[in-house]
Amino acid sequence: MRIVLLNQFFWPDAVATSQILTDLARPLALEHEVTVICGGTGATVANYSPWPGVAIIRTRNVSFNHNGPVRLASYLSYLAGTLWHGLRLRRPDVYVTLTTPPVLPVVGALFGTLRRTRHVIWEMDVYPEIATDIGYVKKDGIVDRVSGAILDWSRRRAEAIIVLGDDMKARLVARGIPQDKIHVAENWADGNEITPRPMPQGPLVVHYSGNLGLAHETGTITTVIGRLRNHPGIQFIFAGGGPRRPALERFCRAEEIHNVDFQPYCSRAELGRNLAQGHVGLVTQLPQALGSVVPSKIYGIMAAGRPLLYIGPSGSTPASHIRRFDCGWHIQPGDADGLEKLLLHLGENRRMVLDAGARARVAFKQNFDRSIGVARILRILGADALRSEVVPEPIESLSTD
Repeated sequence: MRIVLLNQFFWPDAVATSQILTDLARPLALEHEVTVICGGTGATVANYSPWPGVAIIRTRNVSFNHNGPVRLASYLSYLAGTLWHGLRLRRPDVYVTLTTPPVLPVVGALFGTLRRTRHVIWEMDVYPEIATDIGYVKKDGIVDRVSGAILDWSRRRAEAIIVLGDDMKARLVARGIPQDKIHVAENWADGNEITPRPMPQGPLVVHYSGNLGLAHETGTITTVIGRLRNHPGIQFIFAGGGPRRPALERFCRAEEIHNVDFQPYCSRAELGRNLAQGHVGLVTQLPQALGSVVPSKIYGIMAAGRPLLYIGPSGSTPASHIRRFDCGWHIQPGDADGLEKLLLHLGENRRMVLDAGARARVAFKQNFDRSIGVARILRILGADALRSEVVPEPIESLSTD
């Protein structure tokens, strides 16, 4: 089977969508002819995993960053290159599009229509919902309505849509997308790369890893950090970056709070060691972003044998996993009293943390390890008969134009 994978980020970039797509491409390449059309590399943290054994076409696009005009130029230049290369390739059996850039599924739908071949959308975030949820685009405004109509056209043309949780499925069903073409397939982590390590000694450490973005709720944890300022039994670590992190750093400096440590992003190879700094893994989500995003950092935390501390809406995927597996604690956004009481209680009752962390690792191994997560996607694509993974010898990637 000939498969074309489309996403602006791919190996060796270390952003989340690149890593998840690389994890899929590697086993696919053992049995199928796989081509990836992606942008040029430029991630701040490199992914040093072996070449995934696929043909890679890199478009000449403006380097990505989070500055609005530059990001738009990067998206548009990548889309132009994707159109150029995608129509010149030998006709594949299936195009698989992720959602970076957000309108990439529209390009996949055009390919599928013009070339009369299958198209599968893998929704990492639901647009335009996420843009309206965080206030970036006006709800029911012209941009919301037009972009939503165009994206829904691509969804209705797709053979299948892969979503990351039942909450995300509900958002698409509410948009009128037929349920029978929506497949829930949670993301994953690598249980061989991330393994349980001994809990640290000393104060209870609340650990946040990754991007602290606009869809993440920060008010509750900020309030509690202020209440527990310089508490000898509680420490907070924020490793990564994101647009909401600078405000938190300024708050801690202004309030002279010293039991909060800010660390940079770490590489994938270092993630297990980084997560092991904490006793509990913090995950947050704005209530209005229910289903438009699904926090996938929960799987790395569970792989590390750490319980989840989730601040977000009850109907979300993380809250559902906590209820199902008893692998952490769920706090409603705004419940600073409940969060403060919980942290003080866990600091004095470490057995609860150890037991919940052990349950998190068991649930991860049974449901969300990399091989299990990849197999879910392969079944949807009809490409699930695979040999054991062996990394092939590198071949030269296709040149860029």
